[in-house]
Parts: sequence; structure tokens; C-alpha cells
Amino acid sequence: MKTEDCFRVGSILKTKGLKGEMQIYVDFDSLDAIKFDALFIDMAGKMIPYFVQSIKYLQKSNAYLFLEDVDTIEKASLLVKRDLYLPNKLKPKKKKAEFTLNDVEGFMAIDETHGELGEITQVQEYPQQLIATVTFKGKEVLFPLNIEIIKGIDIEACEIYIDLPEGLLDVYLEG
Repeated sequence: MKTEDCFRVGSILKTKGLKGEMQIYVDFDSLDAIKFDALFIDMAGKMIPYFVQSIKYLQKSNAYLFLEDVDTIEKASLLVKRDLYLPNKLKPKKKKAEFTLNDVEGFMAIDETHGELGEITQVQEYPQQLIATVTFKGKEVLFPLNIEIIKGIDIEACEIYIDLPEGLLDVYLEG
């Protein structure tokens, strides 16, 4: 299993008690609605599967997690600060009404002037706006996701149509 075959659901905050229980931070909405018996932990770039013995949801973003074969505080402490993932096939499909600009990650960015720029590999949230990242002609290119630039989004085809400001691509391609 590779990282791109999974989606991040949270991370392990700290150990709890002496029998391997861990407190986790859940940053994926409605994780409790997904049925799963195993999850993956990123260990030095490798996705290692762990079977879930039990998970207790406390509040919206916190839970206690017991994993099979993690039955001591020593074993659990090795997993602290690691990210938790589930396979992409378990990711719930969003309804159109729930779609936000954060969901364009993985969409093909198509510029009116330059054509296909590439797949959006990341959407980052900054205080003033969202920034999308694509790799165009071997260079990482960042552009804002706002009303001036976005001309249309086709959710079914996973495409976003944009009109980049003149000269923006040149800044990345010259360097």
C-alpha cells in the first residue's frame, strides 16, 4: 500500500495507560461513520497495516485507540506523532452540496491559455486564500483558488478550468 492509495484520517497524540492504548487526533469528518477493522500508519514512508482492537470516540476530534499487538506502553510510544490512514476505497463520496475548493486536490487543472497544467497535487489553506499546487513542465507551480481565476469546475470529470494571470507561469518556468 502506497501513501497515494490512502487518505489521512488523523494522527496519534500520545499514549494512555500502560496497556498500549493511545489517544488520537481525528481530523477527518465523520470517521465514526466509516466501517474499518484496520488502518495504516506511516512509518518512514511505508504504510504499515495495524488491526483495530477498539476505538472509542470522545469528542468530534479525539478518540482512544487500541491496536492488536500493541499491548504495552513501549510499543505504543513508538507510534506517537505518526499519521493514520485508511484506503481510498473507504473514503465516502461527497455529495455535490458538500463540495468545497479543498476537494479539488486530484483534479486536472486546465488553463484557458496554456491548456492542461497537470493534476492538483495539494491544496493549502492560507489565512487569506487557498493555494493549489501542480507540476507543470517539471516545475512546481502554485496558484490561488479564487473567483477571479476559477472559470468552472466539472466535479464528474474531476476538472477545474482556470485563467491564470498573465506571466504567472513564466515566473516558475524561468527559474
